Amino acid sequence: MDNLTFNKIREAVDKYNNIAIATPKDPTVDEMGAALGLYLSLEDLGKSLSIATPNTPLVEVSSLVAIDEVKTSLGAESGDLVVSFPYREGEIEKVSYTRDDNFLNIVVKAGEKGLNFDQKDVQFTRGTNAPELLFVVGAARVSDLGKLFDPAALKDTIVVNIDNKSDNQGFGDIVMTSTKFSSVSEIIANVIFSTGFKMDLDIAQNLMLGIATATNNFQDPETSSLAFEMAGVLMRNGALRPSSPTSNSRRKLTADYDNEEKPFAGEASIEQNPFGVKTPSELERQPRPDTKPRYIPPAQPKAALNQPQIQLQPKPAAQPQTQDNNPPEDWLEPKIYKGSTNF
Repeated sequence: MDNLTFNKIREAVDKYNNIAIATPKDPTVDEMGAALGLYLSLEDLGKSLSIATPNTPLVEVSSLVAIDEVKTSLGAESGDLVVSFPYREGEIEKVSYTRDDNFLNIVVKAGEKGLNFDQKDVQFTRGTNAPELLFVVGAARVSDLGKLFDPAALKDTIVVNIDNKSDNQGFGDIVMTSTKFSSVSEIIANVIFSTGFKMDLDIAQNLMLGIATATNNFQDPETSSLAFEMAGVLMRNGALRPSSPTSNSRRKLTADYDNEEKPFAGEASIEQNPFGVKTPSELERQPRPDTKPRYIPPAQPKAALNQPQIQLQPKPAAQPQTQDNNPPEDWLEPKIYKGSTNF
């Protein structure tokens, strides 16, 4: 995607007033989130805007904002009303109309042969205006749009093809397709930011859900750098990331482990104690071995056995000295130095 493509889209949106957005049959959260994000972004431009899918949207996309705006036909419901009834030569003289309060009455005046049809034979057909600009989001080929894409009715319509599938046929006047992107929602987010279209919380949340679903909440190894970049910008606009799909699995595994029948406390199994390490409780239950003296006197050499034993006489006990508490006689006399100063 380059600036030239973005400029073409911006110019087309500014030029045409009747704009439509179409998705393939049974759109994914990514495809419908991208389409609704673009729809809400263009909603305030004062254009005649519509969004459609070939069949009624599935339940999985029901949480997206503005899902109730999705129709099963293209174009705004502002086309001509056609009243049809059987006609034979000479039955109708003229057709006119009258106005009565808030009603418009179509008057069919009978001719010479009279009207030969009943009220049940009258058919009413509501026409739609073909869009001038059509965004096709997430469809690899025009046949994926079913009845929405009528080549005769859309012969003058400018078609913008936005997709990331490898088998996209490259149809349309403005083609924005590439397999290097992991979601259609990240492409639409890039279009909105690059062209200056409106961005608010509802738009950001739809696009965030689309990106997260397509990338398995950003855990798919093929998640593109644009997906992370757009996710960051969308979060700055208020979007919230959905909870990790693996969080429930982690909680389930923890609950299953807690509910398992665990062995008796201190009773070690092979799985729990594969190396046979004893727990403190096991050590307490083991009988203590007989204690042995830590010091073992060395054996005397054989030669010493024939030598006479030397008897050691014990030393006399020292007499305790009595302490004299009386001071010497010259204690109170002045002391006079009696030494010599000669070296």
